[in-house]
Amino acid sequence: MSSEGGQGAWSAPHLDPELGAVLAALGGRAREPVTPQGLAELQRRDAAARPRPTLDELADGGRFEVTELSAPGNGDGGQVGLVGARPAGQGGPLPLLYYLHGGGMVMGNARSVLPRLLRDLALPLGLAVVSVEYRLAPGTRYPGAVEDCYAGLVRVAEQASALGLDAERIVVAGKSAGGGLAAALALLTRDRGGPVPAGQLLLSPMLDDRNDTVSGHQMAGHDTWDRTSNATAWQAVLGDRRGAADLPPYAAPARATELGGLPPAYLEAGSAETFRDETVAYADAIWRAGGEAELHVWPGAFHGFDTFAPQAAVSRDALDARTRWLRRILGR
Repeated sequence: MSSEGGQGAWSAPHLDPELGAVLAALGGRAREPVTPQGLAELQRRDAAARPRPTLDELADGGRFEVTELSAPGNGDGGQVGLVGARPAGQGGPLPLLYYLHGGGMVMGNARSVLPRLLRDLALPLGLAVVSVEYRLAPGTRYPGAVEDCYAGLVRVAEQASALGLDAERIVVAGKSAGGGLAAALALLTRDRGGPVPAGQLLLSPMLDDRNDTVSGHQMAGHDTWDRTSNATAWQAVLGDRRGAADLPPYAAPARATELGGLPPAYLEAGSAETFRDETVAYADAIWRAGGEAELHVWPGAFHGFDTFAPQAAVSRDALDARTRWLRRILGR
């Protein structure tokens, strides 16, 4: 298969057998690309179909204490919605996973990700989770989403004592678009002198608006989020600024040239996903700046593999690795 620009032939990496079977069973819909023409309809379908649990549902019969919070927006009079949850009956200030949902910055909601986060991480690690309802593109372009995430982080850190949280043990985290936003948030709070996270958990992060990596070409038409979908989302977020030479790193963290002074990072991607190369490059840039990063590239994994196939062996290994890293970081 020839790439754009005559860069040669690109062969997609092999899929893990368990993951490949799941992807095959899902059919072509799982790999249907997001196009500019279809984005508005996709957003309508996503808003209607994606789960948005009530506070009572999130409480899960009293297993969790759930609260709604808000933070002042970035000077526009609006409010940033936050949903917080913690294991019930936990005493003392808890560490916090400050989580930014995925969806290409064009889809998703803060509540849909909470049940799994609470089950997989909050209960075993005894931590709280706050999920951010940041504004979506193209209705809100850059810097709206990252500013929402920053405003929420500032409010949570300021109110940590009242909320029963340990302000010294906040990990900014996210998957896909949320991973990219978490990376941008770590850069932004460093440069503004804002709250200092204890770590950044970047899962298959969406980092580079230029959309021209080898893995992106390899997985075109194959991944659950490919170059076409990625270009559509970045265009929605950045408009005419996509690809601009002077784009700030808070818009696309792969543009950062100074990666010193950042909190320890955990980065992961699949070997068979679009975001593989930009994730590896970002970890390498952190190391080159003298920073701390733990990198995992899961063999044969496509984008969102652990969401589609949570019981697959590689998905369980990925969860174990994240959990061990969080335990180390929060135990410092």
